[in-house]
Amino acid sequence: MADVVPAVKDYILRSFLQGEDPENLTRTTELIRSGILDSLATLELVSFLEESFGIQLEAHDVGPANLGTLDSIDRLVNAKLAGQ
Repeated sequence: MADVVPAVKDYILRSFLQGEDPENLTRTTELIRSGILDSLATLELVSFLEESFGIQLEAHDVGPANLGTLDSIDRLVNAKLAGQ
């Protein structure tokens, strides 16, 4: 399994939450529903995931069910990697 959470957490903190306490971004923090990720930020995250982990996300993969928390992103990326 890929070590997804630390990489994605670091990316989100650097890209969208500069200056935020890293402890506030947990594995279950709501990223989309809380407004951390808007539509443009979500697309940027998708590009980061595809480039960083060598996966291809489909339109049905992009939404709160798969990108809503660090945990759900972890499951999505590892499922994509397992399916390759």
